[in-house]
Amino acid sequence: MTAELVRGQNHPLSQARLEIRISAGTPIVAVAALGDENGRIHGAEWVAHPGAPTQPGLEVPRQAAADHRLAVDLDAVPEAVHRVSVLLALPVGGTGPVRFGAVAAPFVAVTGLDGGEVASYTITGLEAESAVVALELYRRQGAWKVRAVGQGYAGGLAELLTDQQLPQAHQLAGSINDAVSQGLARSVQAPPPRTADGDRSRQAAAPALGPDQGGTAPQPGPVPPVSPYGGLTPGGPGQPAPQQPSYPGSAPDPDAVTQPSAPTAGGPIDYSHPRRQNAAPPPPPPTAPPAAPGQPAQPVAGDATGWSMEERLYNQVWGMFEDLARTTAAYRSAVDFAESRMDKELEQVLSDPRSRIGGQGDAAREAARARHTQLVAQAREALDRDLAQLAAEADVVEPALPPAYARWDNPAWHAYRVPMEIPMALRLGDLHLPEADRIRIPMLVRLPLERGLWIDSGAAGSSDGSFTDSPTMSRLAMETAVAHAARLLAVYPAGEFTVHVIDPAGSGAQPLAPLVQTGVLAAPPVPGAAGVADVLGRLTQRVDLVQMAVRGGAADSLPPGFDTSQQLLIVNDFPHGFDDRAVNQLRYLADEGPAFGVHLMMVADREQSSGYGPLLDPLWRSLLRLTPVADDHLADPWVGHAWTYEPSLVPPGSQVLQQVLSQVATARTKFT
Repeated sequence: MTAELVRGQNHPLSQARLEIRISAGTPIVAVAALGDENGRIHGAEWVAHPGAPTQPGLEVPRQAAADHRLAVDLDAVPEAVHRVSVLLALPVGGTGPVRFGAVAAPFVAVTGLDGGEVASYTITGLEAESAVVALELYRRQGAWKVRAVGQGYAGGLAELLTDQQLPQAHQLAGSINDAVSQGLARSVQAPPPRTADGDRSRQAAAPALGPDQGGTAPQPGPVPPVSPYGGLTPGGPGQPAPQQPSYPGSAPDPDAVTQPSAPTAGGPIDYSHPRRQNAAPPPPPPTAPPAAPGQPAQPVAGDATGWSMEERLYNQVWGMFEDLARTTAAYRSAVDFAESRMDKELEQVLSDPRSRIGGQGDAAREAARARHTQLVAQAREALDRDLAQLAAEADVVEPALPPAYARWDNPAWHAYRVPMEIPMALRLGDLHLPEADRIRIPMLVRLPLERGLWIDSGAAGSSDGSFTDSPTMSRLAMETAVAHAARLLAVYPAGEFTVHVIDPAGSGAQPLAPLVQTGVLAAPPVPGAAGVADVLGRLTQRVDLVQMAVRGGAADSLPPGFDTSQQLLIVNDFPHGFDDRAVNQLRYLADEGPAFGVHLMMVADREQSSGYGPLLDPLWRSLLRLTPVADDHLADPWVGHAWTYEPSLVPPGSQVLQQVLSQVATARTKFT
């Protein structure tokens, strides 16, 4: 029976191998620390954190996320350890909340490897604190117990670790924050949560505020720790039931999910639609025909809640992403459990002298292997059932996607017309896992872009093990950048998106030909160091001007004829033609540009750019790294699966890119 703890209460633990599941109202950092009989942490080697995720008996996630799973093996911790403390902290230097009082109360559960919950604790009463000791597992008279602590620290991780008597607490806190910042550059943002009835809807999501809108967006909220696939049920202990969802008509941000009952840093959540204050409730999503008895319902495109088909499809795609992440996690966990159980049984057989007499040992080993095979087969059967349902859903969703969400080979592009409104999101590629290679989940990102992109042109091994040389990778990277830029131009209304290109050595002439020949660029690609300085100077000056106007409350006083469209700068062949001043300008555009309508797309080899050292690191971390070939460098925000990313490229021989860009150029001419 589950023990729901309150602060200070303890509960005995009957298992040594445990999982600690954490669900919070925003992406948080999870740390586990080992302490002696007095609770003292002797050094950094006693702490498992994103920069060093494993310690004896401990394993923690490598990144900040709204959901975490920590693995604990109490039999494997050193004899000197008498306490295992679970520490939670808000990331430093991000755009999220800076205190726990601004988000939903974090929920922590201790479970067995079979998923059975042993004890849970909802950490209430936090206000200005940005770090908290959630709970501790402690050894008492040879037995282990769990205690709900809930001790918060307004000074963050540094103050918390100092209070735990850790030498060099500030240095360790700094290294943890650095590791989290680096992890942000390789993380897929969290998609929306589910409602209690399984609808994929966004709850109290934040509107996409432009530089002339102001306001404070609600902060992220917890994603339910379970999914309707894989035999798991929606919702989780300690999580309030979802209330009526609200979804903004502007671009949704997968990181801006908010638990309905949670206050935010900007005050109470406004559940009204930002563009439909007096509108009626959203229309119901399409319903599937009744399923045959004992059979799953037939999937329908757009079966999630939303104000329009575009919104419903967006929610459905992210729901599929969550489903695949969680059902795969359940399968992997079941396989790990089967293997650990078999290892334990085989170890018992080997340690029993009686098993060496006759055939008892062989029979016991065969029985252990048979149980392992049976458990794995059961897990695979459940996974295959879930994957079949997801595959059927993907088959009906993909053809129904609008151009902004669709692959380039989707017929939606053949019926393309320049839109009148900005869509919610943009497809940057596909994501898939090795257990479900046939299922491709569209990778959708919010519009306007909140982060720039780094298209890595370095020589790398693709997911199938083949090697691509540097010249080929450079060409593929530039083709990928052109495909992304063309898609951005295509989904914005005429005159509302402008593309600039820096190509110092002219090496990108061939991939850039579609943009140049159709006339959609603001000006021809700029060569040479002088061209680099000119373009960067004009764009940084533009950001400065808009920033001063907005912050001074005079957004309507910009000079006559000022180009208010979103600006994209594509940088090829970095660092060729760049000096330290130019690199600092790039960093400025990456940090400040997105909020004021200037976005950055770097096409560069990270290794070749390493000569700039620490000067380049902040730029690298602030951009989302994508690759021109399939590569498993992205992680989901729940269990940290290594997802294989594949860029969205134009099929060889297809003329769809030229046709779309020609329409964009024609519409732009009419607009001007």
